[in-house]
Amino acid sequence: MNNKMTDLRNHLFATLEALQDPDKPMDIERAKAIAEVGKVLVDSAKVEVMFIKAMDGDVQSTGFIESVKELPALPHAARHQ
Repeated sequence: MNNKMTDLRNHLFATLEALQDPDKPMDIERAKAIAEVGKVLVDSAKVEVMFIKAMDGDVQSTGFIESVKELPALPHAARHQ
């Protein structure tokens, strides 16, 4: 399995859609579990961003955040905070 942040967004939006299904809404407990896992993945992505900053942006890919090159460049002083 090689999931990316885009896949997480897709799963979370699918969960929202399933919750709103008037004929067969998703079970609330299942939706909460999906949201909790999503939060853990987002927290993991935050650590990856911190790693990119610590490496002065010299990282090609984190494996999860697929658009590293699209991140805005940090001013030199901000990289070392």
